[in-house]
Amino acid sequence: MKIFSVALNLHDHNTYDGVWHNQRERETRFKHNLPYHAEAYAHQSDILNPTDYRLNGEFVKEYFKKKEDVLAFTYTYGGVRMCKNILPQDVFDYEPKKLFDYYFKDGIYYIDHHQSHATYAFLNSGFKQSDILAIDGIGSKYRCVFFDKDQNLIDLSDKLPIGWLWNHMSNLTGFGTLGASKLMGKVGYGKYSEYYYNVFETIFDGPITEKKQKHFAHINLDNINDLAFTLQKFTIDKIKKHVYPLKSCDNLCIAGGVAYNGYMNEEFTKHYENVFVPPAVGDEGQAIGTYQHADYTLNNNIHISKTFAGKNYEYIGNEKVNYKKVAQAIADGKIVGWFQGKSESGNRALGNRSILADPRNPNIKSIINDTIKMREDFRPFAPAVLEEHYKEYFDTRLPSPYMSRICKVKSDKVPGITHVDGTARIQTVNKKFNEKFYNIIKEFYKITGIPMLLNTSFNCQEPIVETPEQAIRTFKRTSLDMLVINDWVLRK
Repeated sequence: MKIFSVALNLHDHNTYDGVWHNQRERETRFKHNLPYHAEAYAHQSDILNPTDYRLNGEFVKEYFKKKEDVLAFTYTYGGVRMCKNILPQDVFDYEPKKLFDYYFKDGIYYIDHHQSHATYAFLNSGFKQSDILAIDGIGSKYRCVFFDKDQNLIDLSDKLPIGWLWNHMSNLTGFGTLGASKLMGKVGYGKYSEYYYNVFETIFDGPITEKKQKHFAHINLDNINDLAFTLQKFTIDKIKKHVYPLKSCDNLCIAGGVAYNGYMNEEFTKHYENVFVPPAVGDEGQAIGTYQHADYTLNNNIHISKTFAGKNYEYIGNEKVNYKKVAQAIADGKIVGWFQGKSESGNRALGNRSILADPRNPNIKSIINDTIKMREDFRPFAPAVLEEHYKEYFDTRLPSPYMSRICKVKSDKVPGITHVDGTARIQTVNKKFNEKFYNIIKEFYKITGIPMLLNTSFNCQEPIVETPEQAIRTFKRTSLDMLVINDWVLRK
């Protein structure tokens, strides 16, 4: 059966046909795709106009018309309001007990939001058996579920609404309801606060609802750094209390928005032998997981999605790229926009839509934040390190190909990628995963003796660039020194 998959979310709306992962924000140029609630964007609300992009029932109908043999979908609470009159009403009564339960009627295939997250992580892991944690702020029926090695669903929504708490604290501290990653950047600057820990315990003992929590306004915000640090500790403590006892094998897969929490993912490597976190762990990967689920149950096929699942773009320039010269330019202090082939699935630049710089430069974080990314100065940058060398520089046990774990930095030679708390969110790179990206890092290694580059997403206050035109526009309006598009170089 031919399958077309769509995730109906208030943000991160995306589709998948088995080849192309259409992450809608890359086309609309709105971060998180839909400016449904201006507060989600904190201080950017003044530049957003919700009428610029309409995700409504008529728009969704277009996808339903495109269905082949099977239209597979999932949704987030609130997202389905845009097409409630289109869907079979018994869809909303569906409640899974096992990972591969499903609803299928008249060509409409449906699974729960958290089943989609879990399937995406599990099938891409290659594990024959695995525990699976699907954890985020909100889904359709759940906030957090755990599947054991026998694929039984255990609902942890009431015990572990961690994503919900991060979203509310992010909004409370001025980063918007979708700014949890920014709040996580504050963790390294803070220290433990018993006051905030008790506040979080009190919140967990109260009602967990989507309504505005007016009583949160009484929380003392004198030290946001301490709030962030304590929230991270609270997160790890609750994970240990509610998830660790459920362990049923040595493998763990993690997905859902909270799986972007690199501190948490690294902690899991101390409890599980193998930990797998895929690249598009948030709602932006939902269409892939839903497709994989339908393909597995209906076609008896295990579909492994590509990390680079965007579109290819043609571009012809005037100067052919020379990797040695580009690496030398980076070693000399230049900052390079790096655009190659198909774009990555997910919110991490993994070597095809990246900004590259010298990790030895202690001032590089401020330079990039101030002159290129135009973002908060406290936010750190990640290293992309040759896989064969990562243990020389980082205190971690497993490779991290998708930039999913935060660990301690063992060397003082790379201050540009070392956060204030002595950590980094590492990406390990091998030749099979991304040969061109591996080669540019290798050239830098030959010149400097440092087997890594600073790697951050290619964007400036918007989603990651998708097309050559978007890359060139960002190149021209920022302080990037050089731009590489496939086999060509552009200079200023």
